[in-house]
Amino acid sequence: MADTADPKALRALAHPIRWRLIDVLLSEGTATVTRCSRLLGESTATCSYHLTILAKYGFIARAAGTGKERPWRLASTDLELRPSGPASAAAGALLDNEFARLKASIDRTGDHSTKIMAATAWLTPRQAEQAAAEIRQTLDKYGGQGRDVADRPAEAREIRLFASISLA
Repeated sequence: MADTADPKALRALAHPIRWRLIDVLLSEGTATVTRCSRLLGESTATCSYHLTILAKYGFIARAAGTGKERPWRLASTDLELRPSGPASAAAGALLDNEFARLKASIDRTGDHSTKIMAATAWLTPRQAEQAAAEIRQTLDKYGGQGRDVADRPAEAREIRLFASISLA
């Protein structure tokens, strides 16, 4: 598992292609460089380079494969960033990635499948931590990020929840 307290590991997350690769591995479960290249529209050399950097800092690892197939997988599906200090560039890249995904979803669907909401509450720092944990527990109850690709119901579709709990 990656050390998100390590500034060098956090710098590895500051590149937009790396967040897109993380998204591919989260969605696909495992993927080869060739598959990543095809899905992202990037060269295999570019994908290989960025996957190697993610592996160097423990964000991804090799998955079981056969022959020439050498797939990658996420080392963990649980990643939280505290966007201050060394994590600010990584958090910025994550935000850019999430907003691009949201905009693409809105453009692609054109229907009511995407919901956007904003909410405000007045919480103490401890309550904010608890609220974040409860949101994670709710998603995990329904199969959250940890659900193995093979265990997903056939009718399941990816949902994306982006939340920012910040004390103003």
